[in-house]
Amino acid sequence: MKTPAPLNLGSLRELYRSGAARPSDVVAQIFDSISREPREPVWISLVSRDAALARARALEKDSLAPAKPLYGVPFAIKDNLDLAGLPTTAGCPAYSYTPAASATVVQALVDAGAIAIGKTNLDQFATGLVGVRSPHGACSSVFDRRYISGGSSSGSAVAVAKGLASFALGSDTAGSGRVPAAFNGLIGLKPTRGALSTLGLVPACRSLDCVSILARTCHDAHTVWQVARGFDPLDPYSRAPGPGQDAAPWLSRQPGGAFRFGVPSAAQLEFFGDREAEALYQRAAETIETIGGRRVEIDFSIFRTAADLLYSGPWVAERLAALLPFVESHAAEMHPVVREIVMGARGYSAVQAFQAEYRLRDLRRSSEAEWEKMDVLFLPTTGAIYTHEAIAADPIRLNSNLGYYTNFVNLLDLAAVAVPAGFRSTGLPFGVSFIGPAFRDEALLLAADRFHRAQASVPAPPVELEATPPGCVALAVVGAHLSGQPLNWQLTERGGRLIRCCRTAAGYRLYKLEGTLPPKPGLVRDPEFRGPGIEVEVWAIPEDRFSGLVAAVPPPLGIGKATLEDGEVVGCFLCEPFAVPGAAEITRYGGWRQYLAPPASLR
Repeated sequence: MKTPAPLNLGSLRELYRSGAARPSDVVAQIFDSISREPREPVWISLVSRDAALARARALEKDSLAPAKPLYGVPFAIKDNLDLAGLPTTAGCPAYSYTPAASATVVQALVDAGAIAIGKTNLDQFATGLVGVRSPHGACSSVFDRRYISGGSSSGSAVAVAKGLASFALGSDTAGSGRVPAAFNGLIGLKPTRGALSTLGLVPACRSLDCVSILARTCHDAHTVWQVARGFDPLDPYSRAPGPGQDAAPWLSRQPGGAFRFGVPSAAQLEFFGDREAEALYQRAAETIETIGGRRVEIDFSIFRTAADLLYSGPWVAERLAALLPFVESHAAEMHPVVREIVMGARGYSAVQAFQAEYRLRDLRRSSEAEWEKMDVLFLPTTGAIYTHEAIAADPIRLNSNLGYYTNFVNLLDLAAVAVPAGFRSTGLPFGVSFIGPAFRDEALLLAADRFHRAQASVPAPPVELEATPPGCVALAVVGAHLSGQPLNWQLTERGGRLIRCCRTAAGYRLYKLEGTLPPKPGLVRDPEFRGPGIEVEVWAIPEDRFSGLVAAVPPPLGIGKATLEDGEVVGCFLCEPFAVPGAAEITRYGGWRQYLAPPASLR
């Protein structure tokens, strides 16, 4: 292979399919690149070149391996996640241990064909958003070495941004997977808590920790997320969505499908003097409006108050709880800033912990009113970016500034996707985040992908969207449930959203039913009939609310299946045949609305 291989998943798949490259070629290229510069500060340890090549060649010899979703894909692992046979240090050499088994999420990726390259640098014990709190050195933004990389998943972000891995695993408790994504022009997925197993992750705040994914495109992050997610019975914090919990009826595949994105008031936005970041955020909001978003102002103070609880409240005691035996005997071997933060937990009592939990519950309830106004929360990922020099002079306050828009997300049980959103005149990147309720990960990736491709200079492969939005049932309505009709509220009160207007396939007749209140039509399939199709609206209904709607439908109507003009089969209001004899056929009008207000030609 004479030229460097592009490492995004689509390009790798095409290279392998065409025979232009093999996984062993790509692995060799990566190790050649790594050898040309010091291993640190990006890498703490590496899989041996021979072992990685042996893994790649074993995949090449397996005739079934190319069908695996991550066949031959090189990836990096933050060094607070276990990879069998390689030390886990969490950025602290004195803490090091060598696991016999890989973390659940790492093993899932390996089983899917991915090839581990090595373990990456981090803010020690995942404590920080800066990427400089490590004895292995401080990573820098790939755009300007004077500026920090962001943390704590610093090495993971830089490895992907430098083309040394197709994607990387990080962790994210307070923003550690999103801030480094923003500072290195990457996608940073912070999944729902528990959606990816944390078994084999060194805890930071165990009740809040998430394994995060850093990638170049939403398509790649989505592919990795699909492989990595899943309930892990050995992880007490693992969980799976219930029916409808992942529902995003607002996510229409139709051009112009409207969704509401929440933004803080101008007074609640904070850019710490970075005027270019402020302008880039406003430009990003305008871009969302061009792809169907409708801007809604929300009260961000609720989220900010929750954010302040993370480091200014007793949750910092979880960091001490995770490390207590080590801290008691090795405190002197910890990074001084990390030690100061962790040891500060001794000042909190159990009473304060419960009081903070009560306060957080109040804030969660208050935030529900804001979520009624919006489908996604749209924020800067950070308000500013700092130099190494600035961080060294004021490490704790500036770190806190970087968490202004990130710290609340896990506390309020939300998911988030960080996305690149342009560059300052200095060439430094800026990023934004799409945030939503738990288990809306896929919907957030799809929305972020639309935004990313709308404003990215290099086209990215799209995340494929099913015909029906995630967690929803598609229902075609033909009469009294149409928009503006008297029973439409039965859809909207269940969170339903209109996703498209179209017609049925030929072979359907429409009748005016007698004695129904409010007046309703009946749609009946007639396989021998070749009509023009009947006008319908297709609505997305969250699947957990669909059964109540079905139960409310009175005879002679019911919910069955209908074929639309493009061949898609969806749920639909249909009429039992016994009600048709004696009913007036109104098929010639083409739809219920046209019957109620017929054009002059049909009067």
